[in-house]
Amino acid sequence: MPPGIKFCYTCDTDEPHRPLTENEEVWLKDRTGQKNVDGYFMCEAPSCRNVRTGFDKRPFDPVIRVPLPD
Repeated sequence: MPPGIKFCYTCDTDEPHRPLTENEEVWLKDRTGQKNVDGYFMCEAPSCRNVRTGFDKRPFDPVIRVPLPD
């Protein structure tokens, strides 16, 4: 599997993922209360934006999706 391609639980397929931007990390910290969110990735499929870690396909129940930038 090419780098950056991971299984997306909400898409139910392998999709490109990328690390969170600095603003997205701040948002996720506020949303979850976690102090370290360096290991999270966002699905880049159109209209998905699901958050996962490198090892856990579904770290949140319910699913957390990064909001679209302003």
